[in-house]
Amino acid sequence: MSSEFDIDDFELRMDGAVEHFKVELSGLRTGRASVNLLDPVTVEAYGSKMPMNQVGTVSTPEARLISVQVWDKGMVSAVEKAIRNAGLGLNPVVDGDVVRIPIPELNEERRRDLTKIAGKYAEQARISVRNVRRDAMDTLKKLEKDSEISQDEQKSYGDDVQKLTDAKVKEIDTLGAKKEQEIMQI
Repeated sequence: MSSEFDIDDFELRMDGAVEHFKVELSGLRTGRASVNLLDPVTVEAYGSKMPMNQVGTVSTPEARLISVQVWDKGMVSAVEKAIRNAGLGLNPVVDGDVVRIPIPELNEERRRDLTKIAGKYAEQARISVRNVRRDAMDTLKKLEKDSEISQDEQKSYGDDVQKLTDAKVKEIDTLGAKKEQEIMQI
């Protein structure tokens, strides 16, 4: 077997996609406020997109309230707009240089919205894993074209990459289904 192709590198990248998905799911707190809820939100600030925790202090002063203490008063409206447009179903209220985000009561409609968001996160994670698979397959084709590995090695490595991809997609599906079930039962 050739040392030119390292499947561990591609597995590490796929693991990164799965870990990112887990972080996004942890932000979907069902019934109470969590600072992680705003992790996927990026704010248009100073000509670039920045994570919420880099433009202000995110805290949960009450069980059903998230507070963002914005450091630059000029960024308050950008923070409010980013939260409103994030697709999380949250309605921020500006109070000076603080943006307060009340967490709505979990009714049936809100639960469905949260499961849709979880599904969207799962699809993004699956796409990331498939992109890594595509990169691995392209690398294999190039190595085979450059005569660094044989056709048989390319096929063997390709099968290994596909098995790894299938396993990661199954893990994402399992995590997503578990979170959706958790949301619907609370």
